[in-house]
Amino acid sequence: MAVKVGCCGFPIAKAEYYRRFAVVEIQQTFYNLPRVQTAERWRQEALARRSRNGRADFEFTMKAWQLITHERSSPTYRRLRKAIPEAERDLYGSFRPTEPVLKAWTDTAAVARALGASVIVFQCPPRFTPTEEHVENLRGFFRSVEHTGFVTAWEPRGDWPPDLVRRLCEELHLVHVVDPLKQLPQSEGLRYFRLHGVTGYRYLHTDQNLRTVAEQCATDNPTYALFNNLFMGEDALRLQALAQPALRLVQADPQARA
Repeated sequence: MAVKVGCCGFPIAKAEYYRRFAVVEIQQTFYNLPRVQTAERWRQEALARRSRNGRADFEFTMKAWQLITHERSSPTYRRLRKAIPEAERDLYGSFRPTEPVLKAWTDTAAVARALGASVIVFQCPPRFTPTEEHVENLRGFFRSVEHTGFVTAWEPRGDWPPDLVRRLCEELHLVHVVDPLKQLPQSEGLRYFRLHGVTGYRYLHTDQNLRTVAEQCATDNPTYALFNNLFMGEDALRLQALAQPALRLVQADPQARA
């Protein structure tokens, strides 16, 4: 099956990125959603630049808006441009069954459609723990919202029991997002890896790290391997070079090498 390697964001100039990679995860949608017209322009720009290299395909994935997953007390809200009245601060985040959360999903989905995004990643904060309330919020959200046309991928953090993650992914049709150097996915089928660095954001992956990732990609399932560390561009190119002999990689330019 195809293995798509890329980055969470653009660590290099976009023209060069489109030449070397076939997928990117858009990060800024987590903090602030762009206008639908802006997302459409991003999509057209990518396809136009790809066509110059003789390719007509490029894939976007994106993170869901933080208003769905993170509570108002999260420090990530410092970058939010939307004004939230003090009286409404407890209506946001944790997949709450509230009008603001559902509206945040509607807006996220609209941008995803304009972008042509295939996967939407719901990254949860460590404080979203496996309490009864949180589990029920998660169930209620994914049972109630319309997400046809997208792969919905869930990245829980903190101490979530693997068997509970497995049951929820199966029940709600979620892809379990993991860093394969830290844990194994609990969902079946498509795999979505986000590599954050073994010791943190400033980590440069070793060749052995990347060989381990390549081994995890060598399955019958389509796999995404997206780097989210300081050296993400370099690491992604190195993974492509290491995995090229064994895996069917999807690249922007077959001649592009690190």
